[in-house]
Amino acid sequence: MTNPLQFIQQVRAEVSKVTWPTRREVLLTTGMVFVLAALTSLFFSLVDLGIRSGLAAVLGLFG
Repeated sequence: MTNPLQFIQQVRAEVSKVTWPTRREVLLTTGMVFVLAALTSLFFSLVDLGIRSGLAAVLGLFG
């Protein structure tokens, strides 16, 4: 068990080891996340549309 002062010193030592991303890297990865989220939502929307159309066709045959 360490005392609070030692804990704070250890935290500061660890934080100083962190390699922080540049502004450009942050903007680039954020843009990639938005693009991939849009592509994923488009994909699942198309899958949903296909399943809904197929189910409607199957139910139309029996109904």
